[in-house]
Amino acid sequence: MAKAPRRRFVRGLCGVVASALVLSGCDWTMFRYGPARAGFDPTESTIGISNVANLQQKWAGGTEVFSSVLTEPVVAGGVVYVVSNATVYAFQAGAGSNANCSGLPRFCNTLWTAPTGGFIDSSPAVVNGTAYVNSTDGKLYAFDATGHTNCSGSPKTCAPLWTAPTGGFGSSPLIADGVVYVGSGNTLYALDAAGVVNCSGSPKTCTPLWSAGTGGQVLSSPAVVNRVAYVGSGDGKLYAFDASGKTHCSGSPKKCTPVWTAATGGMISTQAPAIAGGVVYIASFDKRLYAFDAAGSTHCSGTPKTCTPLWTATTAGVAASAAVAKGVVYVFVELSGEVLSAFDAAGSVHCSGVPKTCTPLWTASPGGSGGGFRSPTVANGVVYVSAAQHLLGFDAAGTVNCSGSPRVCTPLWTAPRDGLGVVVANGMVYLGSSDGNLYAFGLP
Repeated sequence: MAKAPRRRFVRGLCGVVASALVLSGCDWTMFRYGPARAGFDPTESTIGISNVANLQQKWAGGTEVFSSVLTEPVVAGGVVYVVSNATVYAFQAGAGSNANCSGLPRFCNTLWTAPTGGFIDSSPAVVNGTAYVNSTDGKLYAFDATGHTNCSGSPKTCAPLWTAPTGGFGSSPLIADGVVYVGSGNTLYALDAAGVVNCSGSPKTCTPLWSAGTGGQVLSSPAVVNRVAYVGSGDGKLYAFDASGKTHCSGSPKKCTPVWTAATGGMISTQAPAIAGGVVYIASFDKRLYAFDAAGSTHCSGTPKTCTPLWTATTAGVAASAAVAKGVVYVFVELSGEVLSAFDAAGSVHCSGVPKTCTPLWTASPGGSGGGFRSPTVANGVVYVSAAQHLLGFDAAGTVNCSGSPRVCTPLWTAPRDGLGVVVANGMVYLGSSDGNLYAFGLP
């Protein structure tokens, strides 16, 4: 009898144990993939340069009539979560071959929905069976991601497991090491993700483990790496705080001050910091991309400590959140003419001068212009972006369909769907669209 193939188990990239025989990618559980906010799925292996042109729409799922999906979807545990207006929507992930989907073209109904008391303009986060979302009614909401606890009716709707008062209009939540980090008002809040510590009452409400003020409004979604929490602010500064709430923290309720700060030349709005290789990258309203030492050491001094950039790059306009993958930083500008630009993340190639400035390795100009901040997404050698009323895929290496000097690239794949956020997870591409639908693309 032939031996069964040996199953090799891996841990780390997905945060769970998975079989290498069936692993084609991992979940995209929060805005910009994970706590580093890099916009890069390092595990995707189904869709790549050789077959991305074969992608086709598998299904669409409706949210509210005449209500745009203004944020990235997230994918966790076989479910796709997206927000529209004041509601969270949950759809079964995959190719649409399930009982909630019917017709040709395939249309899918929700598994459940969950209303909040205000408009939601940021992506949810789903970790350990809980879905977290920030609402403009000044609350962070935690729902049962499986759609069971506090859920009922047909169609099924869910009420929160717990809520936490924040300052209102703010950022996408992030979960790391059992803590939820969310920006709201001019403050970064840290709360117990389990809804236990500093939580009480019925319905249950929670107060922060600690909070930290900035000099401007916090619309930037925080990033957490190596127990440091990074967040941009409307005052044009990048702030770094001790994520454990110990260093530079005191009082009751506990308040924290920065471990270090770094000034840019303009306001930081919804641009999230992206961390890779010990460097934190963030775009600013001064039409520049900044790279800082994430450890707060190189080019940093003084008391309180302030940092200056390792390098900067001029962008074609106000860029959205950057994506970082395999030594390249990608930014996309849509407000003043659409341009996708790729820069050397190390600040070496196409970089010179003191202070050091960089020019792109390659660019792509899909054409058109519009409103909103659209961030690129990278997976298995393809960089995706929504532009020119289409969803586009480019060779992330700047080789295939690229030519000239300076180097210019054209798409490997296009689909006539428009939206602000695209994610890649488990061999599928998902786009929340301005027409109020969630679209799912896969290979034939």
